[in-house]
Amino acid sequence: MYQNSSTIFLRPLPRFWVMPIAVACSVFIAGCTHTSRFDGQSATVAVPTQWSSTAAEPEQRTPEDLSRWWQRFGDAQMTALIEQSLQANPSVQSAQSSLRQARAQLDVQAASRIPSASAGFDRGRSWEGGDNGANSYAARVSASWEADLWGRQANAVQAGEANVQAAVAALEGAHVSLAAEVALNYIQLRSLQNRLKIAQDNVGIQRENQQITEWRVQAGLATSLDAEQARSLTAQTAAQIPALESSLAQTRHALAILTGQPPSALDAELLAAQPLPVAPDSLAMTLPADTLRQRPDVRAQEQKVIAAVANLSSQERANFPTLRLSGSLGLNALTLGALSGATVAQNIAAGLAAPLFDAGANRAQIRVQQALVEQARISYRSTVLTALQEVEDALVQLQGDKDRLVQLKIAEEAARYAQLLANQRYSSGLVDFQTVLDTQRTLLSSQDSVATAQASISTDYVRLYKALGGGWQPLNAEGQVIDTAAAQP
Repeated sequence: MYQNSSTIFLRPLPRFWVMPIAVACSVFIAGCTHTSRFDGQSATVAVPTQWSSTAAEPEQRTPEDLSRWWQRFGDAQMTALIEQSLQANPSVQSAQSSLRQARAQLDVQAASRIPSASAGFDRGRSWEGGDNGANSYAARVSASWEADLWGRQANAVQAGEANVQAAVAALEGAHVSLAAEVALNYIQLRSLQNRLKIAQDNVGIQRENQQITEWRVQAGLATSLDAEQARSLTAQTAAQIPALESSLAQTRHALAILTGQPPSALDAELLAAQPLPVAPDSLAMTLPADTLRQRPDVRAQEQKVIAAVANLSSQERANFPTLRLSGSLGLNALTLGALSGATVAQNIAAGLAAPLFDAGANRAQIRVQQALVEQARISYRSTVLTALQEVEDALVQLQGDKDRLVQLKIAEEAARYAQLLANQRYSSGLVDFQTVLDTQRTLLSSQDSVATAQASISTDYVRLYKALGGGWQPLNAEGQVIDTAAAQP
């Protein structure tokens, strides 16, 4: 542009500036236009400052490390079974495979941001008229790269990274669930063994009483009714034994499957009765917010929200122009040997493309992604609420079972004393035989209830540890637990 007197003349632009200016204008217009404004938000969850069942505690001690909570029970066999299941259970192996898939998909998404190159070699033969034809040879190397002008590819990578973290959390969640499942079955096994011994001991006592009653009938000191009642009670108690033995076998089979073995693999190992695993009564609770941060299922849902938002952002940018740069180097010759001296053909190109009309398909895809974002947020909120409920329920159940056990032990002691008195008074002829049978039946029921309540307390601790997010450890690149042999105090 130049100025002469009072008149301004515009000099025509050179032709090679027309295309860059047009490209710049298109890019500017597209960059100023956002496809959508997504404001869908789920209501946040009001996380309490402390658990209601521990609200009376004036001080909050440092929370304990529950990554290997099963070692708190002091049962080496249960610990070994859990460690084995974390290595060999199919659910863990499936989660590890999903993690490898997510990482591979992330590599695919990250590779799209890097220029790609290819090489090729062609041989051809052409004829013209009636000649014998001529050969042609060509060798080429080409490369292309799409510039990530608007961050669409970066959004895809961000979504891939979030999916990897969600897969990691899912694998850790599989560890949490599996460890709890093994512990619950193991505690049930030991409880059944304890209840089986109680039933067997009572059968032995009742058979002795039955034999004594039969002697008294023969001596004319008791009636046949007493003998039949004694025989009936003995048979009823003995009938509990096959049911308990069947449950024991099924529990052993379940433990074997959980450890990745055939159903009967642990029969010999778990046949001998062992004491019931008991957790220490003291537990420094984590705060609700800390629990939510360490629970794998909550973290997995959080990462799914991040991935969904990144996918939405990537889909929105599908309406923006794309810039692709490409180039190639090639050699052409009539003979193969002449390729080395052929002239190099070079080609460099830049292409800018933007969608003009797609009948609303992309906007529909954006609405799909918006719905997926909202679904992910709702699922996250639901997971948080469920996590809070599980901890509160476990605390309430634990305290209730502890109070119940106290009363059951009192009832058991009273039943044992009543049974002793009934036997003494029956021998003296002060009570009838029905009183003896009733006290024996009550004692068996009380003993069985105490054994069941003790197992319930142990299972309550397992469920509490699981609800608090305990049971997972850091993973290596292959999804394996790091330092699985490390012991916790």
